[in-house]
Amino acid sequence: NGHVLDTYFTRCIYCGRINASYLQRPDPDLPICVERTVLVWLPLAFLWLCAPWGFTTLCKKPAKAPLSKLYICKQVVAGLLLLTAIAELPLTLAEDYGPSSDSTAQKHPVVLYANPVLFAVSWVVVMLCQECVRRRPRSVDSGSLFMFWLLQVLCAVFQFQTLLRDEEIDDLPRFCLFYISNGLQLIALVLSAIADVSPENPEAKATFLSRITFSWFNSMLIKGFKRPLVQEDMWDLNEKDSTQTICREFEDIMAKELKKAHSRLQKKQNKRKTKNDHQSGLAKGVSQDVLVMKEKKKKKKKDSESDYPNSWLVPTIAKTFKGVLLETALYKLIQDILAFASPQFLKLMISFTQDKTSHAWTGYLYAVLLLVVAFLQSVILQQYYNRCLILGIKVRVALMAAVYKKALVVSNDSRKESTAGEIVNLISADAQRFNKVTNVLHLLWSYPLQIALAIAFLWIELGPSVLAGLLVMVLMVPINGWLATKSRGFQVENMKFKDTRMKIVNDILNGIKVLKYYAWESSFEAQVQEIREKELKVMRKFAYLSSVSTFIFSCAPAIVSLATFAVFVSVSPDNILDAEKAFTSISLFNILRLPLTMLPELISIMVQTTVSKKRLEKFLSGDDLDTMSVTRDDSHSKNSLLIILFSVSLDIKPGRLVAVVGAVGSGKTSLISALLGELHSLRGRINIKGSVAYVPQQAWIQNTTLKDNILFGSNLDEEHYLSVVDACALGPDLDLLPGRDQTEIGVKGINLSGGQKQRVSLARAVYSSADVYLLDDPLSAVDSHVGKHLFERVIGPKGLLKDKTRILVTHGISFLPYVDEIIVLVNGVVSEVGSYDGLRASKGAFSEFLETYGKDETQESDYEQIDTLPEGLEPQADDSLEDIVSSTLKRENSLRHSQRHSKRNGSVRVRKNSSVRSKKDSGDKKGQRLIEKEAMETGRVKFSVYLQYMRSMGWCFVTWSFLFYFIQNVAIIGQNLWLSDWTDDSVEYFNTTYPAHIRDMRIGVFGALGLAQGFLVFFGTILIADGSISASRTLHTNLLSNILKAPMVFFDTTPSGRIVNRFAKDIFTVDEMIPMSFRSWIFSILGVLGTLFVICLATPIFIAVVVPMAVVYYFVQRFYVPTSRQLRRLDSVSRSPIYSHFGETISGLSVIRAYGHQQRFLKQNEDTIDQNLKSVYPWFVSNRWLAMRLECLGNLVVFFAALFAVISRDSLNSGLVGLSISYALSMTQILNWLVRMTSELETNIVAVERVREYAEIKNEAPWITSNRPPDDWPTAGNIRFDNYKVRYRPELELILHGITCDIASTEKIGIVGRTGAGKSSLTNCLFRIIEASEGRILIDGIDISTLGLHDLRSRLTIIPQDPVLFSGTLRMNLDPFEKSSDEEIWTVLELAHLKDYVRGLPTGLQHEVSEGGENLSVGQRQLLCLARALLRKSRILILDEATAAVDLETDDLIQNTLRTEFSHCTVLTIAHRLSTILDSSRVMVLDFGQIVEFDSPSVLLNNKQGHFYRAACLESHVK
Repeated sequence: NGHVLDTYFTRCIYCGRINASYLQRPDPDLPICVERTVLVWLPLAFLWLCAPWGFTTLCKKPAKAPLSKLYICKQVVAGLLLLTAIAELPLTLAEDYGPSSDSTAQKHPVVLYANPVLFAVSWVVVMLCQECVRRRPRSVDSGSLFMFWLLQVLCAVFQFQTLLRDEEIDDLPRFCLFYISNGLQLIALVLSAIADVSPENPEAKATFLSRITFSWFNSMLIKGFKRPLVQEDMWDLNEKDSTQTICREFEDIMAKELKKAHSRLQKKQNKRKTKNDHQSGLAKGVSQDVLVMKEKKKKKKKDSESDYPNSWLVPTIAKTFKGVLLETALYKLIQDILAFASPQFLKLMISFTQDKTSHAWTGYLYAVLLLVVAFLQSVILQQYYNRCLILGIKVRVALMAAVYKKALVVSNDSRKESTAGEIVNLISADAQRFNKVTNVLHLLWSYPLQIALAIAFLWIELGPSVLAGLLVMVLMVPINGWLATKSRGFQVENMKFKDTRMKIVNDILNGIKVLKYYAWESSFEAQVQEIREKELKVMRKFAYLSSVSTFIFSCAPAIVSLATFAVFVSVSPDNILDAEKAFTSISLFNILRLPLTMLPELISIMVQTTVSKKRLEKFLSGDDLDTMSVTRDDSHSKNSLLIILFSVSLDIKPGRLVAVVGAVGSGKTSLISALLGELHSLRGRINIKGSVAYVPQQAWIQNTTLKDNILFGSNLDEEHYLSVVDACALGPDLDLLPGRDQTEIGVKGINLSGGQKQRVSLARAVYSSADVYLLDDPLSAVDSHVGKHLFERVIGPKGLLKDKTRILVTHGISFLPYVDEIIVLVNGVVSEVGSYDGLRASKGAFSEFLETYGKDETQESDYEQIDTLPEGLEPQADDSLEDIVSSTLKRENSLRHSQRHSKRNGSVRVRKNSSVRSKKDSGDKKGQRLIEKEAMETGRVKFSVYLQYMRSMGWCFVTWSFLFYFIQNVAIIGQNLWLSDWTDDSVEYFNTTYPAHIRDMRIGVFGALGLAQGFLVFFGTILIADGSISASRTLHTNLLSNILKAPMVFFDTTPSGRIVNRFAKDIFTVDEMIPMSFRSWIFSILGVLGTLFVICLATPIFIAVVVPMAVVYYFVQRFYVPTSRQLRRLDSVSRSPIYSHFGETISGLSVIRAYGHQQRFLKQNEDTIDQNLKSVYPWFVSNRWLAMRLECLGNLVVFFAALFAVISRDSLNSGLVGLSISYALSMTQILNWLVRMTSELETNIVAVERVREYAEIKNEAPWITSNRPPDDWPTAGNIRFDNYKVRYRPELELILHGITCDIASTEKIGIVGRTGAGKSSLTNCLFRIIEASEGRILIDGIDISTLGLHDLRSRLTIIPQDPVLFSGTLRMNLDPFEKSSDEEIWTVLELAHLKDYVRGLPTGLQHEVSEGGENLSVGQRQLLCLARALLRKSRILILDEATAAVDLETDDLIQNTLRTEFSHCTVLTIAHRLSTILDSSRVMVLDFGQIVEFDSPSVLLNNKQGHFYRAACLESHVK
């Protein structure tokens, strides 16, 4: 006992008196010794541990931070605290050893000397820490200092209450010092919660307290609650969150990882090669057949193996974001450990209610501790989620930017492997999958950890019986594995169908005009629907598989607990299940429930991501464009089978104008591509001196203003700009545009005519002031006199480019005498090079070429001899350039007008800020914008949208699945009440044997209720799966059929990106996201109701708390939802431009590369993504803000359930207390889940709203009406226009003013007129692309407005200006309905001069045409369109400038075929070159929408004052 006395004595010497333990009485207290040591040292230890982290900034050069008032206040308070600590030391010394001290009295304990010293040192540390915070760049406050002050104040509370309990004050000076220092500490705590700076983004100025509760977000929520948020309300991004910063890090690491992967692949290929060599040595004697068989097998196997560097993407992501990954891992670890504290407190609570002798304060203490632990858990969990979600977004952004960057440099071989649709899918679907997987990445180790901890704690409770439950779990793993493998297969299949479907949809949108002309919509609709059905079939299999896994995992907790409890009570009669064991176990099983339920989902997410990983790795590791034209090894020879150019050697001197001529398919465009480095070079090299400008054959126009299209990122030099506009004959066009050069051009230049697009494209090249100009036939799409103007003023020897090197691909013979050199290509070989006269004299291929076409032209032009021009005509070449733009813009005005009228109530349309305009344009000129910013619904998602979705599902499915889920929930509550009842047996059969029959009954009922849950969930899930698939089908079908029935004006004014977005992202949401969130929402709502029911059943007083909490919940939810929903919509709307810009870039790749503007486009892509991020980040924070508040509500539910259990412990049995609190503990999770699901459901249902928006567009006239024409109509082909007037919209000007004329059967009519005179409108009216506003058109006596559109359009034929082909086989392009036999198709191919070409293809008619017909030359595409027309055999043919884009030889072929094959038809030809219509029966001259002349060409040429004569003069002069 001496030892004990000694320790007791030393403690007394150190910290003074020890008060008797106060813990064994109703009002507890702590020993003074503890108050003076532990409670003092605890906060100081925390401070000293954290201080070194802060001190690192003291060593660095200080950031320029001003001394703010707040900083000075903080330092003053710390200084005063230092003084109080110093003052306490002399005071103690004076009392012990001063003159007035009593030498006999007992001296003060050591602690009173030690503590002031510790405090003094600590306050100095605090002052240093505050200086560190000031020096740290962009730092607002210190979280560790705030925590220190908080701990300090909390620990002082105990000393306070001890002082308050003392009746009299022994030591007045020390008493005063204590109060002063505590007051100062309180002030310091308040000051540490205030921020020091005020930058733009509130997150940057948020204090520690505000950061952990997300209160800094309040301002955004208040704004969103008052009015719908718009993009301008979004805060600027922090620098570290911007796309540029994220990508820089990612790309550096990606380059290193790719290098490693390439070397791994190289080794693998070398190994395979040596192995193959070895085998081929052995196989010499084997017969040939066997070898062939083996080869085939090997080939199959090789295809399946990856022939690209793999397994580098995940390490890249891990290394780029390792900091955040480690930080989130730490949060998750702490949270997981805290999760297991609650069941221990629950155990203590139950033992407290059983032990009636324990003091009431212990119960209250447990209740408070439960609250504190729950609050800590909430804070850490929300921080974890926030960082994980932001990490997910960063990964998505890094991948999107990487794919975009790759697309800019990818070689053409690699590019052929994936279509534009597939590449867009990489940035939409695949990057999104990675985003999702990073959110749940840590669960891969966290779930197994949770399972392990739960089992350990269960072992403590129930001993080895847990192994029975564990065994059940282990048995589920292989089942799970099997399900995952199956799911993966379905997923891959599904992605394939998705890609194919998107490819066709893309095609449809690109060629919609042709589909309408040919009435082919239904064929393409059937194609898409067929693929969609396959896709849905796979989805159904996937859904059924998911139902099985849902069944297994909803049974899991019930079966596991059943197995465990059954074994526990059966092993020994002494084992009786009491409340403490049962409910602690149940709450541990509840913790187990989430990992077990989520593991399958986690695995399926992982599975989907591996598919995406492969697709991304394949694309990102593809070959880049060979900037050095380096030769490659033989393994790539498969790409170079098609050698387009053979051994071309050219040397072009600076400043020369070189023309490249040759027949269709001779390799002219390929030569230009080779010069741009776009072709795969097998050997040799190309050297170009200086910068390059490129004008492609088909102009590429961006969706931006006309001016920006010309400047193309260069700085504005007003004088140069104006001279370029003038030289490219764009002046008159600008006068017609309402916004002049600030007018916005639609996607793909939709509101410009073909000629204007080409002139803008040329102007872009000229403005760029490059050294070398590659001009790929820029003059073909313009009228001949405009062509002359462009040649003279721009390209020719006296043009703007006279000192530059120009390579001009041309079909126009008239320009050849003026060029310095001519290159003649024949079948990819340079046959001759020389000057015009030299080549003519040499009598080679060129002179033959000239003979043929020169002669044709002279024969055709009777007026060739007119050599004098009427005065004043020539300089006015621009006069006749009035353009289709005027009519288009009139159409736009009306579009704007009607859109303004058709706004739905409450809908907001936000207009994009256009660039700064000059003063005179500042008025809002109507029609300046063709493309409105995407309309965006605001306010709550209307209930009708939910109803529509449920209607699409089918009410039967909805009702039954809800019923099943409801009964399942009843079964869960029943099972738990049964368990609570079971635990009361431990009291009833205390110290007696537990009867076997009661035991068996308990186990039997418990198990039956568990199994019932599983089956009910299974049926519910299957019903929801079936319903959601039926909804997916209905919504997609409505969307598709309505888009195809939309009038042409809709496609002119809607960027295809927006429509694609509906088919890709929104349909994906409808297919995959909505069913999941709908199911989870039903689960959560029933879970919350069940929990509240059980707690109220146990402690009815709880109802008093439920009502106010429900009110708070409702208001928090209502306050949050408007902002969250609007942020989500802003996200959707700001995401479309990312895809549009992406699509635009891919279609203009060669132009962007030629000009070397990759960096500018990368920057633009980054800005577009940043705009999107501005609404994505706040959306995540809004979710955390809400979760934080709801978790606090949930924590209060736990607290009150525990509190009321303590208050009414005398009337409650322990079973009910256990049930009530264990239910309350799961409340936070369910509440959180409910809100997440509610907002997710509302977010996702927006997709239905967006799909519905496009499924309700006003349709054009019906395709088929009751008034059907005879089968052989039109038999004669007579056309009669009767006072025909047309306007684009009811409120617009007329574009055709009362056209009246008769066209007899088999007449050949040429239609001419300046651009915008109404030529194309006239043909559009025949097809009713535009409807009449007055008058009518009769074909063979039938008024066409009475017929269905398909009946009308399928009987007419048009060869349009732009040859549009669809991806698919050649046969499908000619005959999508498969009505013709192969013989007929070969016949028309022969007539179209394509038979030899198609015969030469390995697959013949089944040859795959790539997207947009990219793998055929423009001339070949035009000939295919001719073949289409021949196959239709209709009596009326319209040629819309059909030969503008082909060379003279092809033109000749086409004209001959037209003369012979369509001699029995009525032919209307819109002509660019008058020579093509000189053999017409009559020529119709249009001007300003009226017929000004209509007679035979010879009559019109004799009328010297006529329009036709004037145009003929101009053209002959050009010639």
